Amino acid sequence: MLKPLCGFEPRLYANLETFCEQTHPCFQLIFGVSSHSDPAVAVVERLRATYHDVDIMLVVDATLHGANHKVSNLINMEQHARHEVFVMADSDIAVQPDYLVKVTAPLEQPGVGIVTCLYRARRVGNFWTRLGALFIDEWFVPSVYLAHATGSQRFGFGATLAMRRETLDTIGGLAVVKNCVADDYSIAHEIRQQGLCTYLSEVVVSTDVTERDFVSLWQRETRWLRTIRTVHPLGFAFILISFASPWLLTSFILGLGYDANGGSISAGMADMLADLCTSFGVSARVLLHWRRARDWRAFLRDLPLIPLRDLLFWAEWVVAAFGSHVMWRGSRIRIDENAPAKNQPDGPEAFDRT
Repeated sequence: MLKPLCGFEPRLYANLETFCEQTHPCFQLIFGVSSHSDPAVAVVERLRATYHDVDIMLVVDATLHGANHKVSNLINMEQHARHEVFVMADSDIAVQPDYLVKVTAPLEQPGVGIVTCLYRARRVGNFWTRLGALFIDEWFVPSVYLAHATGSQRFGFGATLAMRRETLDTIGGLAVVKNCVADDYSIAHEIRQQGLCTYLSEVVVSTDVTERDFVSLWQRETRWLRTIRTVHPLGFAFILISFASPWLLTSFILGLGYDANGGSISAGMADMLADLCTSFGVSARVLLHWRRARDWRAFLRDLPLIPLRDLLFWAEWVVAAFGSHVMWRGSRIRIDENAPAKNQPDGPEAFDRT
C-alpha cells in the first residue's frame, strides 16, 4: 500500500492506523514525504513504534518528476515496493480491517485492470464542514452511483486505486500522469485504454472534511468541479440538471406567476404542472437527504442546510465553468482546458506558489 503524505491533518494518526490493522496476511505499508521536517514524519514514527509486526516503511525523497507533487511522491515510494499488487489511498481516508482483502479480490477476475472505491464524508469541525460533507454525500456519491448504474466506468478516485504492478507498467508507470491535475482519474483512464475495465468496489471508505471556513471550502469544491470540466466537459455541463433547489425555486416562482394570471384553462394546467413538479422535486430532494443521513438526528440537523448547500453548489459550478487555475495545498495550479492534463509542461513550473 502506498500512502503519500504532506503536512499535518486533524485525524492523520487515526486514519493511518486503520491501514495498519488490516487482516490481509501479507502486505507492506509505504508512507512517503518530501522532507524530514514534514509533520507527518512524527506520525509515521509513532505508528512504527506501535505496530512492530507491520511492515512499515517511510520514504523521504524530495525528487520531483513532474508538475504533480503527489505523483512524484508516489513514484519515489513505488521504487521500494516489494509486492505485485499496488493499492494507493489518500492520507485522509479511514478503512475497515477487511478493506485490503476486499479491494484486491476483484483483480483476480479476468479483464479487471483497476479497482476503486467510493467514500462517505466525515466532518471534522464546524458549520462549513457540514456543508462540505453534504457536497460529497448528497451530490458526488449519488452521481457516481447513477453513472455506474448506466454502465459508465469513467472514474477513478484517490480514496483507493488498486492494480497489479504489471498493469501499471503496461501504461508506462506513474510517470504518464506526472503532470496531471486529475491523476487518479487519469491512471484509471490509461488502464481502460488498454482494454481493461474499472471495477467499483462495494467497499465504501470514510474521508475527512476539514475545511473550517468558506474560502477553503470554496477552493476545494471549485477545484473538484474545474477538474471535472477538464477531464469530462460534457459531464460537467450536465451537472446543471442536478441542482435541486434552484430548479425548485424556479418552478415555485413559475407557479406563482400562473396563479397571478389565473382565468384560462391553459394557465390552470400550467399552474398544476408547476405545482406537481415542485412537490415531486421537494419530495425527491428530502428523500435523497434521508437516504444519505446516518440517523434521524443528522437528518433533522442538516435539513435546513439543503437550500444553502444547493445554491452554493450552483454558484461554484458557474464559477468553475471559467478560469484555468485551481488551489491545492497552498499551490495555485494551472490546468489546461484545451488539452489532456498530461500534456501540460513538465516540472514544477506548472505550480505557481501562493
